[in-house]
Amino acid sequence: MQKGKIGVQMFNLKSKVEELGAYETLKNIHELGFSSVEVTQIPMTEENVSELRRASKDFNIKIAAISAPLDTMPGSSGESLTTHFKKIVNDCKTLDCSFIRIGMMPVTLMGQKDKVMEYIKNAEVMAERLAEHGIELYYHNHHIEFEKYDGEFLLDIMRKNTSKLGFELDVHWIHRGGENPVNVINRFEGRVSLLHLKDYRVGQMILTEEDLQDHSKFSQKFANLIQFAELGQGSLDIKAIIEAGLKSGARHFLIEQDDTYGRDPFECLKDSSDYLRKLGYGDWF
Repeated sequence: MQKGKIGVQMFNLKSKVEELGAYETLKNIHELGFSSVEVTQIPMTEENVSELRRASKDFNIKIAAISAPLDTMPGSSGESLTTHFKKIVNDCKTLDCSFIRIGMMPVTLMGQKDKVMEYIKNAEVMAERLAEHGIELYYHNHHIEFEKYDGEFLLDIMRKNTSKLGFELDVHWIHRGGENPVNVINRFEGRVSLLHLKDYRVGQMILTEEDLQDHSKFSQKFANLIQFAELGQGSLDIKAIIEAGLKSGARHFLIEQDDTYGRDPFECLKDSSDYLRKLGYGDWF
């Protein structure tokens, strides 16, 4: 049977890296039974890169992908592929990693199709440049890419106007954007080596007297009940998603939970991994 690799997207472990360091964080990931990670929201300092490399070797953990924006966000500093190309490529090679993923388009482009298409054209050029170094560039979606233009989703327009750029599909955000994750994964066959596994649930409605007296406060809570859930604790058909991903060419299936609502993220990862093992994916870890 064809298999993928189940790993951890480290977005919600950034506080653990600050507390424990990169090495000990990966040690904890290893002890939970994982052997691959995607690195994001972790400063790629010389020390962190060195510790990620050391942990990767000591615990046999594959660094599946690292994160970098195409350009730095307006008003912020930090590394980007445009300004720190050589350094980011070197980090990839140091970590024996062949994927770089863009986590989000700049917020200043959202809702502006022409600007988004110019951005995606530049991302395609960057993907071609990275390919010369044996590195693939991927774009990670949220719900904003399911805005429609002339009846077509922006994400599909982005796909049709690129060929080198890959797409890291996030199934929670696809569902939040109003589409069926399986259908989208099927449309992106051959363009999706990286897939984010993240469940989707409606949270508990807890109202105070103030909420009942102030309709705007009630409306705010009512409209924002959606939560990021541990796998198996939401409404998504995770097995169908994984099987569609495998068929479409996904190699890395990365567990992510943007918010754990006060729970220890390692505990949430264990719940998600236990669920995937029950589904029969134990040999994918």
